Amino acid sequence: MDYKDYYKILGVDRNASDKEIKKAYRRLARKYHPDVNPGDKQAEERFKEINEAHEVLTDPEKRRKYDQFGSNWQQWESSGRSPEDFWRQYGGARAQTDGQRVYTEYVDLNDLFGGGAGGSGAGGFSDFFEALFGGMRGTGTRTQTRQRTIKGQDIEQPVEVTLQEAMQGSTRLLQLGNRRLEVKIPPGVDNGSRIRIAGEGAPGFGGGPNGDLYLVVSVRPHPNFTRDGDDLRTTVPVDLYTAILGGEARVQTLTGNLMLKIPAGTQNGQTIRLRGQGMPRLKAPDQRGDLYAEVQVVLPQKLSEQELELFRKLASLRK
Repeated sequence: MDYKDYYKILGVDRNASDKEIKKAYRRLARKYHPDVNPGDKQAEERFKEINEAHEVLTDPEKRRKYDQFGSNWQQWESSGRSPEDFWRQYGGARAQTDGQRVYTEYVDLNDLFGGGAGGSGAGGFSDFFEALFGGMRGTGTRTQTRQRTIKGQDIEQPVEVTLQEAMQGSTRLLQLGNRRLEVKIPPGVDNGSRIRIAGEGAPGFGGGPNGDLYLVVSVRPHPNFTRDGDDLRTTVPVDLYTAILGGEARVQTLTGNLMLKIPAGTQNGQTIRLRGQGMPRLKAPDQRGDLYAEVQVVLPQKLSEQELELFRKLASLRK
């Protein structure tokens, strides 16, 4: 079994920080993921190597053991001696005598490494990983290994929706590698909302569960509404006479038009709240925010001479 240089596989220095290792892993995993390279066996093997290196180097205890025993393994292998001899020297199997009888005592590497390590050749890991973390390979007929299942990587997928779709909810048909998946967008989503689709991420290893798919939502700007949390803001034009005398004005909402009561003497820029006409709450869609309508008083244009005279009379009354 060949020595695996996990640092080289991820393209990081041996003194790389945990953050640097994870950054390198994410970059390579996206590049070689089976969904991105359907049917490419080389990419699949590369992806397994990347996951194996990540599994070891992001676990402080595994990394310590790898740094301690991995370098010894490399030197041992270059000398031409067998892996079985390595474990005899470092504790994998020890020959003992009992009088005239010679027998071999097999020792679980779990004891050698402190009981916390686990590995899995069956889970997509190399024999080197299995030997170093999961058990031992000796010259006898018994081999002790421990299997470990690994959950698949979570995947993020950006999704853009309109404000109307964010209000009512929607569906999207996604193409993920060679898979097509229909997903639901719940009412009330906002910029940055993350929607979890369980089990639709990358496949697991060794019988482990798939990762999850996370939809990362962005909401397209609307020409007539601005959003503030679950509340909406809009403007409503009101003619001068209605603003002065009172009356009604038509206001647009995301679910249709409403007639808004305008009190007499309403000022330009005054805001009127319409309760329950805002966005649904993401986790409680039966509850909705409010709509705030800002009044824009529209002055009359091209007044007749008679209308101008009436305004002059009105102005004289205020002196």
